[in-house]
Amino acid sequence: MPTRHLKDGVNVYQTAGKKCKFFKLFRSRASSGTQCLFLHLGIMTCVHLLLTLVFAVSLGTPVEVHRPRGVPLSKKPFYEENKPFTCLDGSKTILFDQVNDDYCDCKDGSDEPGTAACPNGKFHCTNAGYKPTFIPSSRINDGICDCCDTTDEYNSGAKCENTCKELGRKEREVLQKMAEITKEGFLLKQQLIEEAKKGRGEKQSKVTEMQDNKKQLEEKVEALRTVKETAEQPEREAKERHLKAWEEQKAAIRLVKDKAKMAEAFLELDDNADGLVSVSELQSHAELDSDTDGTLSEAEAKGLMGGVEQVDTATFESVWENIKDKYHSESQPEEPAPVETPVDEVKEPVVDNESEPYPEDISEEEDEDDDDDDEYHEEDEKAPPTMKTPEKSQEDEEAMPPYEADTQVLIEAAQKARDDFEEAEKALREMDDQIRNIEKELSFDFGPNAEFTYLYSQCYELSTSEYIYRLCPFNRVSQKPKFGGSETNLGTWGSWSGPENNKYLSMKYEHGTGCWQGPNRSTTVKLTCGKETMLTSTSEPSRCEYLMEFITPAVCQEPSNIDLSAHGHTEL
Repeated sequence: MPTRHLKDGVNVYQTAGKKCKFFKLFRSRASSGTQCLFLHLGIMTCVHLLLTLVFAVSLGTPVEVHRPRGVPLSKKPFYEENKPFTCLDGSKTILFDQVNDDYCDCKDGSDEPGTAACPNGKFHCTNAGYKPTFIPSSRINDGICDCCDTTDEYNSGAKCENTCKELGRKEREVLQKMAEITKEGFLLKQQLIEEAKKGRGEKQSKVTEMQDNKKQLEEKVEALRTVKETAEQPEREAKERHLKAWEEQKAAIRLVKDKAKMAEAFLELDDNADGLVSVSELQSHAELDSDTDGTLSEAEAKGLMGGVEQVDTATFESVWENIKDKYHSESQPEEPAPVETPVDEVKEPVVDNESEPYPEDISEEEDEDDDDDDEYHEEDEKAPPTMKTPEKSQEDEEAMPPYEADTQVLIEAAQKARDDFEEAEKALREMDDQIRNIEKELSFDFGPNAEFTYLYSQCYELSTSEYIYRLCPFNRVSQKPKFGGSETNLGTWGSWSGPENNKYLSMKYEHGTGCWQGPNRSTTVKLTCGKETMLTSTSEPSRCEYLMEFITPAVCQEPSNIDLSAHGHTEL
């Protein structure tokens, strides 16, 4: 077995090869008679030690390779005993005896890996049974156990316990659990991929089928458009004829009424009943005043009468054209003032209510009551002016009569054609929307094998003490106060934003609601492997920039068949 001794802070391990070398040196100083004996014994010793070393390695027994303390196996070639040592930064070459002599010779501290002499030195913890690591050389022999194998406290007197095996066992348990989750997640991922492929094929077939149906529906819409236009032409002509006839009828009615009013006005103006209307008789109607001075002068009256002093019934028609718009019949006086008074009285309380000092304190229920009251007042306002009833009846008299039976048939036929056309046009629009939505979904990058497809059109929530966060993959991220308030947009889908080796480990949502005097909100969603699909955490590491953690089987990679016992290796 190899032996070990400490020389100037250097671990020296003598293997069978060293023994053989020692023997050769010793033999050169022996007598020739004795040389044969020593030669025989030396050869036997070398063979014995080499066989012992091979046997130890074959059994997996830890074997430490001779190297200075604190040097990892990967850097062992740089530390050759009995040869000058060159600093790893190439700045200086020193004698090997100066390695680990507790004096810092190299700027990079590489000559003192096993002492605290260099402030920038690194000590390598072998940590057999766990994972090796580096610690700052300033922690060597500081009384605190940093390496689980206690090698950093070789000369401090600190009572350290080797915990590498226990740490290795715990790590293997964690790795085993992670491996099981990864394995189950990967199996789920395979199912998601199969479902995505199947779903994508179905959607593509559906789009193709809908495209064919769309062409047929477009032809149907055009045919119904022609039917509609054909049916509307006679309908329009019949309606125009009906309207024209009614306009002529109304004109005749108005003419009759106008002549009646004219005759009535002539009789009212003919005060002396001599069958003539004079200038002086016309002056009795001050409302005919043209210069708005309140009186109708003789000159103004004479002008209205066409420059003559008096007119009879036949010539009064030309005078009537000049005065009928202003003339007030004596038999139909102006609406009395009391008719408008109730309206004002009803409106006054409404004005008072609106002028209350703190309307913002009124509850929604009270607002509704006020609305009801307003409706009630409006009904009251409409009730008093009963004097206008004759006007309404007059409007009813002037309302267009119903269409004739033949015209009504044409209208109904045209309406049915319009309904059929609008129904077909609506179906075409809906089909266009469906095709557009499916094509939009098919255009998304759902991963190398479409494994993220199942997240589309889904939303996941996470409730905290103050907010409810909502993530809708490939759509948007939002935040809503838990106890009332409006929703805030934390970003809409932007792109995959993971590292170059796998961009599908992170999502970026951008252009959310702007912060007060700040940028628009944005969210980064980091994806990790898991058996379930859920939003696990959210934070705001920077102002208006949110970070979410999301687990999904879609990111689980195929587990490699790695022997977990390798994590408890012993470095040779």
